[in-house]
Amino acid sequence: MVLLSGGVDSTTTLACAKRDGCELYALSFAYGQRHAIELQAAERVAQGMGVAKHLKISFDLTEIGGSALTGSLAVPKGRSAADMGHGIPVTYVPARNTIFLSFALAWAEVLGATEIYIGVNALDYSGYPDCREPYIRAFEKMAKQATKAGSEGAEVHLCTPLLHLTKAEIIRLGTELGVDYSLTWSCYDPTNGLACGACDSCQLRRKGFQQAGIADPTRYAGAANL
Repeated sequence: MVLLSGGVDSTTTLACAKRDGCELYALSFAYGQRHAIELQAAERVAQGMGVAKHLKISFDLTEIGGSALTGSLAVPKGRSAADMGHGIPVTYVPARNTIFLSFALAWAEVLGATEIYIGVNALDYSGYPDCREPYIRAFEKMAKQATKAGSEGAEVHLCTPLLHLTKAEIIRLGTELGVDYSLTWSCYDPTNGLACGACDSCQLRRKGFQQAGIADPTRYAGAANL
């Protein structure tokens, strides 16, 4: 099972699971995110990689708020690399990966799946605490205690093939695995179907493609294409 947002990281993670010989099940979420356009990308990616089933679950985190992605807070634009490497930004969605992984754990138990792939990254991760290895290992321990499968010895493992890779390394890996990055979406604050080019996610994506020496197929708004 792969958590699939339709972005660079989750798409590359799906390709890794395919490389590893897994039967692919993809899980995406409509949670009230302002960049819900990413779900269209997830659908394209899932179809392109031939997943056995792509499950899309809807719930509304705007009722909770607390994030620029699910509320009225402005998405930060034009932050420096130093700013992005310090502190937790307002684009952090409270407990999002825990919520996502809880759904994944439930579906994995029903399917009898023993591996959940998630594209967390501890290097170019924008400061999100739920993208680090201590969190991943802690969730695995919890899952063993919290499920029927775990109590019967059928443990679920979280697979994190991108955990210690830079964005450029992720893009090179995906390219080697045949990923079509034109299908993917990264922008937190799109306008008229175009990526803004200035939010943290856009900047990390653009930097990654530049450092990888690979053309970024994303269409950015205005001067951001330059």
